[in-house]
Amino acid sequence: MEYLSKQRYDEISAELNHLINEVYPTVQEDLAEASAQGDRSDNAGYREARRIQGKTISRIRFLQKILEHSRVIDPEVLPKDRVSLLSRVEFTNLQTNTRMRFQIVSPHEMDLEAGKISLKSPIGAALMGKKAGEIAEAKVPSGTLRLKIESITLD
Repeated sequence: MEYLSKQRYDEISAELNHLINEVYPTVQEDLAEASAQGDRSDNAGYREARRIQGKTISRIRFLQKILEHSRVIDPEVLPKDRVSLLSRVEFTNLQTNTRMRFQIVSPHEMDLEAGKISLKSPIGAALMGKKAGEIAEAKVPSGTLRLKIESITLD
């Protein structure tokens, strides 16, 4: 079971609907057109259409599986004093004295450029359940990071 924010659930649903209702019918038309051009064994257009069809079907199935095994999380039931899913956490790396701020999200919402890290990442997992002022230790490929939690907010 994965938990998603309402926004991400809606984004995945919209992408799935777009693929099913707009992209896939176009792919089917392209495949039928390429197939009508004759010998399939020497037809690059047909092979390309089949590749695109397979890729589209694969993406549709992947998104369906995400939605099937996901639930929208209600931010009202999340603890406000501990790091949890959807928390925005400001912390300091004690080795480098660098301050960072990330939101803890599900793996399907992770986006480092937007400041979102997965709760399953080494840093996300180390922060989960901690309170402001506590030190979290994250085991990363370069060693162990000691992170002091400065503040926790829930949007």
